[in-house]
Amino acid sequence: MLNKNTHIYTVSEINQSIKHILESNFGSIWIEGEISNLRQPSSGHIYFSLKDSQSQIRAVLFSSFSHKIKFKLEDGINIVASCSLSLYEKRGEYQVIINYLEPKGIGALQLAFEQLKKKL
Repeated sequence: MLNKNTHIYTVSEINQSIKHILESNFGSIWIEGEISNLRQPSSGHIYFSLKDSQSQIRAVLFSSFSHKIKFKLEDGINIVASCSLSLYEKRGEYQVIINYLEPKGIGALQLAFEQLKKKL
């Protein structure tokens, strides 16, 4: 029952608290998964989902890091990434913010070469 001493949270307060909990408890982590739903708007940021056989998580690679990638990101590529866990407060959705990634199982230069061969 609501009384005058009951604190009523705003949506923003809840999201700010959750963001703080996620970011302070996880720090920098490594994650692996398959890229899906890849998109790169004109901002230069790269958005995609990372998935495994049972689950998925949203991921973002900001343009400041995306130019360092030596191969072309594509749906279906398995990667290993260094990232931090965060919450996009406006939508209340958690995501990983990637600051480094590499293909799993095949080197970045080899993958870039294979992609170029396929393109030609």
